[in-house]
Amino acid sequence: MAKSIETINKEFPFHEFFDDAPKPLFPARSYEQDMEIAESCYRYIDHIFEELEEFRAFELLRSGLDRSKYLLVKEAKIIAMTCTHAALKRSELVQMGFKYDNILMEESAQILEIETFIPLLLQNPQDGRSRLKRWIMIGDHHQLPPVVKNMAFQKYCNMEQSLFTRMVRLGVPYVELDAQGRARSSICNLYRWRYRNLGDLAHVCRLPEYRAANAGLRHDFQLINVDDFNGAGETEPSPYFYQNLAEAEYVVAVFMFMRLVGWPAHRISILTTYNGQKHLIRDVITKRCADNPLIGRPHKVTTVDKYQGQQNDIALISLVRTKAVGHVRDLRRLIVAASRARLGLYVFARANLFRNCFELQPTFNQLVERSLELEIIPGERYPAQRSATATVPDSMVLSVRDMPHMARFVYDMYLDIVRQSDTQKSQKSWSAPGSGGLAPRPEHFVPAHPGAAPDSDDEEPTGGPTFTPTDIVNEVEESNA
Repeated sequence: MAKSIETINKEFPFHEFFDDAPKPLFPARSYEQDMEIAESCYRYIDHIFEELEEFRAFELLRSGLDRSKYLLVKEAKIIAMTCTHAALKRSELVQMGFKYDNILMEESAQILEIETFIPLLLQNPQDGRSRLKRWIMIGDHHQLPPVVKNMAFQKYCNMEQSLFTRMVRLGVPYVELDAQGRARSSICNLYRWRYRNLGDLAHVCRLPEYRAANAGLRHDFQLINVDDFNGAGETEPSPYFYQNLAEAEYVVAVFMFMRLVGWPAHRISILTTYNGQKHLIRDVITKRCADNPLIGRPHKVTTVDKYQGQQNDIALISLVRTKAVGHVRDLRRLIVAASRARLGLYVFARANLFRNCFELQPTFNQLVERSLELEIIPGERYPAQRSATATVPDSMVLSVRDMPHMARFVYDMYLDIVRQSDTQKSQKSWSAPGSGGLAPRPEHFVPAHPGAAPDSDDEEPTGGPTFTPTDIVNEVEESNA
């Protein structure tokens, strides 16, 4: 036995390769132990040659396209693509010998039926049978359907119905979501009625961000009534291009207030139900605060339809219409709008119009239970120290009458913050007379009013604010008075 142990150590051919291994490489205690060490060394070397064999393809394939195709067919375990990309590249994928066993289709309730079938046909059958073993569709038929712009195809041909929705309507067994983990329970109540037995996951009640109130705002959700401004509500500069200046200014003013309170910009999204209003809000943001280092832009300004599948802590929603409910009458669009927010949902709309819409009443009946005037807490800073269930004394709450009131309040609040910042800088840079100390230059220039661009002509960086704001006044009310 002793001779066999010595033979392993003597005949082992890779002593130099394993020279940096712990010494001695073979302890010579038993034949079995030394043999196991020798076999493990061989397995290590064999694994190196296996990796080299895998890399050999990259020596032969010179272009990045050929290498990506090789990875796609031979190495990739999980491949992500859109249904549109699958349709465009189907013939190419089939020719490459693309193979897969499982398909997981996300947002399948928002995909046309024909687009749903294409990903199933990206490989050649084996022995006359498809090798596809499992097809999982994930979606929500209570939210928006596929987009079909031709009204005849949409309504009379029913092309807006997805295969997912068709299967649900035909009674195919499915698993329905019974617990949500996105929104506060109070916000979820706005759309909980649309689902069967929808509960809340435990973290919605446990995590600090859900238990804390929204800084600067009395409620976690609220419907804010927006009246006409200067005699105008909704406008239509071109057909179906709906805009509402009062709501746009109001939404941007609330966003600016939240930024001044301390909310991070990436936690706030502004949504609307019409493309015209989306462009108007973006224009107002560009004019009022986009280039201001204290405020900036929100995370996203887009339409409710485009925001499906996304979420944010705070959603500010403009419903635009003042003469007719419009396409928000589609309950699926309302569900999408109400379910985008995690911590705070604030809807700006003509309250009397939407509260009387029969289809929307289960949600709007809850919204109108609270004050229709925005209620803010000016002295509070982000993050809030009070609980979401705590009662706020009326003396600490400011009820905002209308959009001009909010705009003026935000302007005054901004000036106070700028003055306090200037005072702190002057205190820090004070030096005794005759010492020759100079105040350091600020790292960036803060304009004297929220709507100003940096280094604009109406600014004097070294002096006090010289801008005289134009008051936002409801001219119709003044003329009646």
